[in-house]
Amino acid sequence: MSGDRSLGGTLLLIGAVAATGFVYLGLVPLYLSAGDPDRAVRSIVVGWIPYALVWYLLGRRLSSPERLPNMRAADAGLALVLVSLLASLGLDAWGFAPELIPEAHVLQAVGTFVGLALLGWGIGRRSKALSRDE
Repeated sequence: MSGDRSLGGTLLLIGAVAATGFVYLGLVPLYLSAGDPDRAVRSIVVGWIPYALVWYLLGRRLSSPERLPNMRAADAGLALVLVSLLASLGLDAWGFAPELIPEAHVLQAVGTFVGLALLGWGIGRRSKALSRDE
């Protein structure tokens, strides 16, 4: 039974990596080259789901918590995502729209992706500790 779970987890990880690559290496450049930044931004937001799923699955696969870990990584990740999004919205409200001045949003984009990685990793690690039968 554990082999079936490992195979399923591996297939899900491969699918999540493929979906993330499809969004960020396929759709986003396609929409940007077509001159449609609104669809590119929507694709980036949709790509957050498989990206966070990749880190969740890596947290389940690569971590080995001996006892129930705290949720500091996930909490810090969620806080970083929210602060980055709020900062980006604030810049947009002050006239620095991502479509006009994308350089102004680079730091917030990095913060969002680091936050999503921390969130996924923290939840995956906690999830692995809760299901010790693997």
